[in-house]
Amino acid sequence: MPALACCVDAAVAPPGYAFAGDSSLPAPVPFTGEPPATNGASALSTGEHSHWSPALSAALYRIDGWGAPYFSVNTSGNISVRPYGKNTLPHQEIDLLKIVKKVSGPKSAGGLGLQLPLIVRLPDVLQNRLESLQSAFDFAIQSQGYESHYQGVFPVKCNQDRFIVEDIVKFGSAFRFGLEAGSKPELLLAMSCLCKGSPDALLVCNGFKDADYIALALVARKLALNTVIVLEQEEELDLVIDLSQKLHVRPVIGVRAKLRTKHAGHFGSTSGEKGKFGLTTTQILRVVRRLEQAGMLDSLQLLHFHIGSQIPSTDLLVDGVSEAAQIYCELFRLGAHMRVIDIGGGLGIDYDGSKSSESDISVAYGLEEYAMAVVRAVQYVCDRKSVKHPVICSESGRALVSHHSILIFEAVSARVHGSPASSLGLHCFEEGLSEEAYVDYRNLSAAAANGENETCLHYAHQLKERCVDQFKAGSLGIEQLAAVDGLCDLVSHVVGAADPVRTYHVNLSIFTCIPDFWGIGQLFPIVPIHRLHQRPGVRGILSDLTCDSDGKIDKFIGGESSLPLHEFEGGSEVVAGGSGKYYLGMFLGGAYEEALGGLHNLFGGPSVVRVSQSDGPHSFAVTRAMPGPSCGDVLRVMQHEPELMFETLKHRAEECGLEDEDRMTNNGCGSLISSGLALSFHNMPYLVAGSSCCMMTNSSAYYYGDEDNCNGGSTAAGDDDHWSYCFA
Repeated sequence: MPALACCVDAAVAPPGYAFAGDSSLPAPVPFTGEPPATNGASALSTGEHSHWSPALSAALYRIDGWGAPYFSVNTSGNISVRPYGKNTLPHQEIDLLKIVKKVSGPKSAGGLGLQLPLIVRLPDVLQNRLESLQSAFDFAIQSQGYESHYQGVFPVKCNQDRFIVEDIVKFGSAFRFGLEAGSKPELLLAMSCLCKGSPDALLVCNGFKDADYIALALVARKLALNTVIVLEQEEELDLVIDLSQKLHVRPVIGVRAKLRTKHAGHFGSTSGEKGKFGLTTTQILRVVRRLEQAGMLDSLQLLHFHIGSQIPSTDLLVDGVSEAAQIYCELFRLGAHMRVIDIGGGLGIDYDGSKSSESDISVAYGLEEYAMAVVRAVQYVCDRKSVKHPVICSESGRALVSHHSILIFEAVSARVHGSPASSLGLHCFEEGLSEEAYVDYRNLSAAAANGENETCLHYAHQLKERCVDQFKAGSLGIEQLAAVDGLCDLVSHVVGAADPVRTYHVNLSIFTCIPDFWGIGQLFPIVPIHRLHQRPGVRGILSDLTCDSDGKIDKFIGGESSLPLHEFEGGSEVVAGGSGKYYLGMFLGGAYEEALGGLHNLFGGPSVVRVSQSDGPHSFAVTRAMPGPSCGDVLRVMQHEPELMFETLKHRAEECGLEDEDRMTNNGCGSLISSGLALSFHNMPYLVAGSSCCMMTNSSAYYYGDEDNCNGGSTAAGDDDHWSYCFA
């Protein structure tokens, strides 16, 4: 009798057997309860390579495509950071796992005691990106004989973090690199930061403007900042003229043109004649006439346009730049003192390593091709019109900051879908079945005896549906329903019809940390940062901590609906145990994600560290560290008052007599309940790995968190000692 028939009749899964039957069925193999390898899973579990290597992992996860030249897999199977790109020397590479261990390790062991999730910022990578962009334009300008220069600006909306903006100003000072603002607070931070930058750096003021915004921009001009007010709406011009006269400031004005060239991808909604921003040619002509009437046509010096983020190809780029260059030359002909052409954003990055022009998450060019296409297009139009070559400005934000920021998070448990029980417990099961369900059960037994796969699946499904109906009607107990579930799962596994994809639960809020995935379906490379010398044996999706069905990642680069993953060390498929931590990294997320993240379920942002290359034994130094927002911090954002909440809970504990009981069991040493409550407000909302207990009594103590916190440490932000500097 085939093994599955034994399972069905004996109600117990026999060890070491699988489905047997006639020659049309799969050959018998040892049955372990694991899902059979199918499609992509077969490549992971029984691939053509008998041995696994870091190079195979790099190919599997496309690291050499999206990660070059900053990320690779080292011989230990860990992700390495190459802080200076292709110029990084072997001894300068930084092992990402060592950063995580240093940062998350307990203070008592020399770590920083920060909790995950964690953002690792790499200013060396940021500097290399800026210098690479500048070098690409410098080379194109020199090789083409272009008679002006390039000076970019960073749109601070991509990441308004103080230290990122300050770094860009510092790294770009030698190149006259400036900033772009799109709101009043962004303008304030740009003004402050540029006081330490190059005096020639541009401060480009975009976005919708009121009188306060324009007055602030004019004040920036009075402060000797190279400020340009870009008109997004025709109505803004009258405010500029009026306020500049009242403040006695000669403004520098730009206009944003609404081009006909349209980017057809997801990010192209701001382009074309119906785009959100910019002026039509008719409106631009009215601006010229109005400035001429006011005697201020010499103030018009910049033309700006933007055809959308992630421009997929240089062909589309050249179309847009050429159209804008024609408008620039026409403005020059009309008497404007044109000096700068601002090509906006759009310089894309390759999120999936495919180098494709047919995808919203990839681009078919590099920095050099992008710069060369821009320079040639502007030069060609201006030479034909005998117009002096303008300064070329770009607002490349995504391409600058994406690579330098890595989100690290931990998988805390995994679930196998439909995992069969080892003992099905069907002994008394038949008596509770309805007549139709009993017939299905006997038919299932007969089909199993004959080795009929499809028939087994049919009757197992039918049996399960009938038993669910019985349970809903109250004529079947939960034990019997569970037994039927286990039987049907066993049938699916043995036949090979079970879903092999597991759900890995991660200590993360997708809404807070990766909001673009939830909001617009943006895909980012997600990779285990270690164990890449081992073959990933399973496939999985990622499920976050939030109480929301959208809190999962089930789409990945390469068109995949699951991710190759490793099983937890320690052997448990359900919960990761012991020291077998499993860390994943989301890469290329340095633009927009932090600013867009919200507080769904009151999960705040991650901890943040700034890591620079150094000559220490592990090639890195943590130069700045900040714990993520505490429970008290996120409650305060929503207008709660943690201090009053604590007093309320403390008073309730006193009313319940817990404070007196606590003092008695603690030899009069004070209330540990109050201490535990206070610590709860100071801890981050995320799970604490290895915490001893959660507001439970243990040896007469109430506490929560790791050993450092129990000894009086705190993850609350704000003290100078959290901004520590250490070599690793």
